Amino acid sequence: MAGDDHRCEWRDEAEALRAEVAELRAQFAKLQRHVFGKRSEKMPTVEEELRRVGAVTPDPEAALARRRENAAKKKALPVREIVHKVPEEKKVCPNCGGHDFTPLGKGRVTTVYEYIPARFEQQLHIQEKVRCKCGETILTAEGAPKAYDKAGYGPGLLAHLAVAKCADSIPIYRLAKQYRRHGIPVRRSSLNDLLHRTAEETAPLSRRLLELTAQEEIVQADETTVRVLAEGKTRTAWLWSFLAQDAKGNDLIAYRYSPSRSGETPVAVLGGTKGFLVSDGYTGYNKVTTPKGRERVGCIAHLRRHFFDALQTAPEARAALDLILEVYKVEKIAAEMNILGTLQHLALRRDKSRRAMEDLHAWLEAERPKHLPKGPLGEAIGYALNQWRPLTRFLDDARLPVDNNASERALRPAALGRKNYLFVGNDHAGQNIAGLYSLVATCEVNGVNPFEYLADVLPRLAIHPASRIDELLPHRWSAAPPAPS
Repeated sequence: MAGDDHRCEWRDEAEALRAEVAELRAQFAKLQRHVFGKRSEKMPTVEEELRRVGAVTPDPEAALARRRENAAKKKALPVREIVHKVPEEKKVCPNCGGHDFTPLGKGRVTTVYEYIPARFEQQLHIQEKVRCKCGETILTAEGAPKAYDKAGYGPGLLAHLAVAKCADSIPIYRLAKQYRRHGIPVRRSSLNDLLHRTAEETAPLSRRLLELTAQEEIVQADETTVRVLAEGKTRTAWLWSFLAQDAKGNDLIAYRYSPSRSGETPVAVLGGTKGFLVSDGYTGYNKVTTPKGRERVGCIAHLRRHFFDALQTAPEARAALDLILEVYKVEKIAAEMNILGTLQHLALRRDKSRRAMEDLHAWLEAERPKHLPKGPLGEAIGYALNQWRPLTRFLDDARLPVDNNASERALRPAALGRKNYLFVGNDHAGQNIAGLYSLVATCEVNGVNPFEYLADVLPRLAIHPASRIDELLPHRWSAAPPAPS
């Protein structure tokens, strides 16, 4: 009996060591691929995979439309004619020796696209004062438009600062360097103050945008890390993205900063709302994905990533990747047919996508006993089976996306900013940046120039009725008419 007990202990210990070795091998292979691997060894995009299998064919009409759109944008640029005269000393005819030349039409015209460097200017706003002939009444003209009382910098500069930081991920110290080159030396601390003052002035807009996003039936969510300056070091905080589309088809992107990754943030944003929440399998969303709250919709892209990570140590994972690709083929077909979200799209999903997911489920069940639960493929299989209901929810509703890639893409500026400016100063600064990210990202996704938007809205906020603040949101914005000259 004692010998049997020892053999059982040894067997359990051997299994545990096998699982640990498999996990370490997978981690090593993933790190090796990330650091030393060729580009082809990194996970290809779905578009690349679809092209590889011939599921994507070039669309000449779409390419022609893009060329026409680009040509129209170039044609809309300001035009400045620069006339190049023939020098007088060259006006000598080699045949008759004459010097009398007359213009021959307009001449040869060559189009050159040139960059004109940005510039700052010092504006002196002079407010006219007039007095009535009776001597009793004096009127003073309106002054310069300002983002806030006693602002020494114009709305355009504040807008440029916010867009450079939140859309282009340019650190403040680099902006200070650029500004010095353009003749306006401003300390980095001053630019930081201006950036956060801009965020505070526009906070009613970013808060309202978050509220409207949370009210929509289908919301996508994701989160990424942010480094925050702490005493002698930095600590980790989180930036959450929430995406939705309103009834008119406008895209809404809102961000929320939090010092931790707990489920308090999803509750604060989505608590009390109903509908669907598209996310990965992170448990922080569990508090809002309840029978009385939102129904969870899984992310096929996250599932695909798990199997790709297992591919190097378990080549049989390719079968799962090929079945997942079948789902994306259906989405590509629906997009090309312009039937996304329609009953025809739903019929395609219920026919082709359901068949692919059923085949994937059968493969998962057959492969599960062959792999250690802690191994790379075992973990991928476990994730898929544990999340199966959310992962297949898209089969019953064509409005639901198959993945959460849109929310991930919305976090890319923050990820790039994390590399460029490394950290935010404190939690309040993190909240400010989240608000500016919301406005800039919603502008860009709806085709609105974020610089023009902020430059126009900043001076209007102070006098705009609070009850009509929705009029100033990026997806509903109309520029103020120019002031009469």
